[in-house]
Amino acid sequence: MTGGWANADRQADIHPTDANAAGPAGPSDLTPPNQPADGAPPAAEISVPAEPATPTLWEQSGGVAGMIDSGLPVVVFVVANSLGGLTAGIIAAVAAAIVICALRLARRQPVTQAIGGLFGVGIAAFIAYRSGSAGGYFLLGIWSYLLYGGVALLSILVRWPLVGLIWEGINGRGTSWRRDRALVRRYDLATAVWVVVFAVRYIVQSVLLDREAIGWLAFARIAMGYPLWILGIVVSVWIVLRGTDTTMPSVRSMLSGSKAPTSES
Repeated sequence: MTGGWANADRQADIHPTDANAAGPAGPSDLTPPNQPADGAPPAAEISVPAEPATPTLWEQSGGVAGMIDSGLPVVVFVVANSLGGLTAGIIAAVAAAIVICALRLARRQPVTQAIGGLFGVGIAAFIAYRSGSAGGYFLLGIWSYLLYGGVALLSILVRWPLVGLIWEGINGRGTSWRRDRALVRRYDLATAVWVVVFAVRYIVQSVLLDREAIGWLAFARIAMGYPLWILGIVVSVWIVLRGTDTTMPSVRSMLSGSKAPTSES
């Protein structure tokens, strides 16, 4: 009897109303701890779209396609000029530049460089037409070398080297770098590399133009284009990086296309 009364007492302590006080279990009560109530996939399964990679310096310049696009109108002009005269060369060069733009549009490729090339070919063709000489087609490029080289040289003379302005602008450090004389000297030397690049282009192609060596002039225009430009970048980067580690991440990001951590000045 004592055991029966004890069992009755224990059963009496359990109140059915207490068990159902919160109401019937709903879907949210049965949801596993890591499962959202609305049936959405777990947070671990939600895929975040990858951030598009920044194009490399080589890709921004157009790569192999950019080299072909810039050199093809020149080759077409020289060949057509030698076969059919100046008018044929002008028409062929402009037509080649238009075809390049059309192909890039059809392939949905960046057309900025091609449009710039078309504009340059148009001006070069106009100068050749007005001068009545095939050499006039190359005058615009030769004059531009003189202009760019002069700007780079002037920036060194006024102690605002062009490479320093570009480099520090990319790194977002303002103009505080000018108080570091050693760094300014490195930027002077790196800018002097571009003075030499533009001077060599100008001198060589001017001599060929004076001799009316149109074939060799076209070869020099192509050979001293991208290859010399890439060489100038490599040498400039090496000069700026020599003796300092602070700008290394930014240079790597500029050349490889990856993002670099920002640094405080």
